[in-house]
Amino acid sequence: MEDVQSQPDHRGIALDRVGVSGVRLPVVAEGQRTVAIADLAVSVPAETKGAHMSRFLEVVEPHRELLSLARLPLLLRDVRAVLEADHAEVAFRFPYFVAKKAPVSKATGWADVEASLEGSLGAELSLTLGAVVPVTSLCPCSKAISDYGAHNQRGYVHLDVTPRIDAQGTAAPLTIADLVRVAEENASAPVYPLLKRPDERHVTMQAYDNPVFVEDIARGVALALREDPRVAAARVRVVNQESIHNHDAFAEVSWTRT
Repeated sequence: MEDVQSQPDHRGIALDRVGVSGVRLPVVAEGQRTVAIADLAVSVPAETKGAHMSRFLEVVEPHRELLSLARLPLLLRDVRAVLEADHAEVAFRFPYFVAKKAPVSKATGWADVEASLEGSLGAELSLTLGAVVPVTSLCPCSKAISDYGAHNQRGYVHLDVTPRIDAQGTAAPLTIADLVRVAEENASAPVYPLLKRPDERHVTMQAYDNPVFVEDIARGVALALREDPRVAAARVRVVNQESIHNHDAFAEVSWTRT
C-alpha cells in the first residue's frame, strides 16, 4: 500500500514536536498498577511529510508495565529509533496511591497523589519526576494575632524534580514517596485519608504547633531538595486554597545545581 506519510515535503519547515496526546493506558508505574494519560512526540525534519502515529502506541507497549525513571531512557531510545527521529519526548501522568497510617489509631487508608514521569532525548537526556502532594498549612499571622484558634487550609505542593544522570545515562533513584515525604515534612501537617477522633485531635494540634506561610513551605521544600545529592534541578510551586479569602495564595521557586 502507498505510504503517503513517508513521502517528501518541499516547504522547508522542520517540526519541533509531532505525536499523540491524551492517550489513556493501563500501566504499572513506579511498581504500582494504575491508569496513565500519555503524550509522546518526536521531531520531524523539513524534508519529511509526517510521523507514523501508530508507531507511538506500538513502541510504548513493551514498556507499559515497567514505567519508572530508570526505564524512561530505554523507552526514549526506542521511540527515537522506531520513529526515525533526532528528538523524542514522553510524558505520563497518573494517580499514585500511598498507604498512610493515622498518627494515633494507626488506621490505614489510601492517599492519592498526582504523579508524572517525563523525559526527552535529543543531544542530551532529560528526565523529570513529578508529584502534586496535598498538605495542611496553618497561618502564622492568624495564630499570632488571634486570642484563640488560627485559620488553616489545604495546600498543594507541586514538585518537578530532575534527577542526577551519570555518564552511563542512569538516573539517581528518586521515588514518588521521596517527593511526598519532603512535601509533608515542610507543611504544618500531612493530609490523611482516614482519621479517628484521637487522630483528628493530634493533626489539629500538630498544625497549630507548626504554623507556616505558603512561602515557608516553598523555601523548606526547595532547601531539602538542594541538600539531596540525587537532585540536579527542581521546580517547586505551593498553592494554598485560602479558607478566609476567595482566592488562592502561591509561592514558586526553581533552581538548577551548578
